[in-house]
Amino acid sequence: MPITPADIRSAAARIRPLAKRTPVLTSAEFDAESGVRVCFKCENLQTGGAFKIRGASNLILSLLPADLPRGVVAFSSGNHAIAVATAARHTGTAATIVMPADAPRSKLDATRAQGARIVLYDRFHESREAIAARIREESGATLTPPFDHPLIIAGQGTAALELLEDATPLDALVAPVGGGGLLSGCGTIAREIYPSIRLFGVEPAGADDTFLSLAAGERRSIPLPDTIADGLRATQPGELTFPILRQLGVQVVLVSDDEIRAAVLFLLKRLKILVEPSGAVGAAALLFHKLPPEIRTAGVILSGGNLDLDQLAGWL
Repeated sequence: MPITPADIRSAAARIRPLAKRTPVLTSAEFDAESGVRVCFKCENLQTGGAFKIRGASNLILSLLPADLPRGVVAFSSGNHAIAVATAARHTGTAATIVMPADAPRSKLDATRAQGARIVLYDRFHESREAIAARIREESGATLTPPFDHPLIIAGQGTAALELLEDATPLDALVAPVGGGGLLSGCGTIAREIYPSIRLFGVEPAGADDTFLSLAAGERRSIPLPDTIADGLRATQPGELTFPILRQLGVQVVLVSDDEIRAAVLFLLKRLKILVEPSGAVGAAALLFHKLPPEIRTAGVILSGGNLDLDQLAGWL
């Protein structure tokens, strides 16, 4: 395993200057609708509006002083971009972020507001990894990947560490799956605290690369996904994260875009919290009864809240 529970506990101490301890919310209405007692870890209320600050700050705050003048480079559809820009600004280093031209405006604006330089690309015809590699070669900047790095994975795992410290014992932990960094870290610490806890990842039905990969027993690639969950448009699980998910025995369930929209609106209208589609897939899985019936209590990570209001207005 590339990370251990000790790495996650170390990350929890390291990221305190930047990452908030987000609240855990419950809802009698949601429990009644889903048939499960649910504890929501509200990373939509996190610094930058998403859990990504945990991993990004863990890596950037680990850099040697000699590395900082060369800056950092990252690629992201949005939330990781905001997190890297925020952590870079905190340390006084420059950040260059490769982002898709069709990224949500709210995420582009928030990244720029933290002082990052944005390089736009066409996600249908260009490789963000190749662009970032070229920038890294030219500048000597440190690559800060969105999920496939031990320090990133360990940082993300601190979300579950906090959740399980604040909640009563749970049957299951539920989290979105894009590249797999969040669930790899969270699952690692959850299994140390509760060895029998079941781990569920949730993907949009149109972005089912991890679901297919786990079924095949090896990493599988899919075409560029078409889903409203812009943060979960990975085409392949991570090289580091996929073996962790397999070893942890993670199960993946799928939700439709309509089910994701319904979950976003339920959380907004009933819990009064704004959660973006990528962050609401776990809630959708519970709301539409995707988990096995023996699951009676669950912790759900609401991973982000950066949603364009004009997009939301179209659903109301």
